[in-house]
Amino acid sequence: MKTKLKTDGHTEWYFVVWFLTATGARISELLQIKAEHVETGYLDMYTKGGKVRRLYISKKLRDEATKWLKEKSFSSGYIFRNRFGERITARGISQQLKHFAGKYGLNTKVIYPHSFRHRFAKNFLDKFNDIALLADLMGHESIETTRIYLRKTASEQQMIVDKIVTW
Repeated sequence: MKTKLKTDGHTEWYFVVWFLTATGARISELLQIKAEHVETGYLDMYTKGGKVRRLYISKKLRDEATKWLKEKSFSSGYIFRNRFGERITARGISQQLKHFAGKYGLNTKVIYPHSFRHRFAKNFLDKFNDIALLADLMGHESIETTRIYLRKTASEQQMIVDKIVTW
């Protein structure tokens, strides 16, 4: 979806998807990101339990987003805005993601903002298998909450069994 959005010139939505998948942000957290956070590479926010959680923005995303923000002449303020220049809403993002999913022939039932948070977690564990760090990055109070991302789909289970059961 991300690549198709860029190819079709939907740059802002390309960045919405990229920020969701590269940061593990909840939709409410995504809406808090400002140009200043892109510049510093992180956003500190308070979680439900009153703790501070740091949302990191990777160098690659930071570099690309900085170029995009310069093109839009955004040097400060919220980076995701609606056509009126106001901060976009969670509902607006959800509706647009469903729209693009339908347009690109994807299952609209599985495309919603939180699904990109799941993708971040799965990708993180595939590349760096540290569930304690992932729990911290995602703002989970307990590793038990993060364990859901360790579960494999039926097709992943089949592939693993096919690979290791050779007797």
